[in-house]
Amino acid sequence: MLTSTQIYADGACEVHQTVVGSFDNNVYIVRCRRTGEAVLVDAADEHDFLLELSGQLGVRRVLETHGHWDHIQAVPAMREAGIEVAVTAADAAMLPSYDLTLDDDVAIVVGDLEIRTIATPGHTPGSMCFAVLGTPLLLSGDTLFPGGPGATRFEGSSFEGIIESIDTRLFAPFDDATIVLPGHGDATTIGTERPHLEEWVARGW
Repeated sequence: MLTSTQIYADGACEVHQTVVGSFDNNVYIVRCRRTGEAVLVDAADEHDFLLELSGQLGVRRVLETHGHWDHIQAVPAMREAGIEVAVTAADAAMLPSYDLTLDDDVAIVVGDLEIRTIATPGHTPGSMCFAVLGTPLLLSGDTLFPGGPGATRFEGSSFEGIIESIDTRLFAPFDDATIVLPGHGDATTIGTERPHLEEWVARGW
């Protein structure tokens, strides 16, 4: 049975996580505690459950970290239910449909919260991470995982590109205590992963 877990809360923000689909995709809902407004990050699969969860938690928009099929299978159902879907222009053609395109380094307002967009090409040309301002949270999609970068064996992906994105867009601006919430698997921190960048470059994946 599919369930969700609240994995973070402070005075302004709460984050809920569920795992869906055959690839065990993480889906996160970032919610403003005062207004109840929320966004869902990666409408991956199990659309009936995600729609039920979205209704309970006040989801008004879906933010896609990238356009790979395992992250977007619930997009049509979410849009049909009136929830708008946003993705980067570079990955938009991978989706069956969408409503908005996401630009780099802009603030998405969710009630009292602001979510900052961070373009991190490499896994796909339009991969994007999201930082919840005022919290230690960084939603990394398939760009950064415990133990290294996301896969770059796909058409349009780039190992050099993902390494540059991780180094300059994630490791450089974020401190060690930043909690990384990836698209699959367990959370990690910037401090845990930062010392291993050169190892990843040397191994080539």
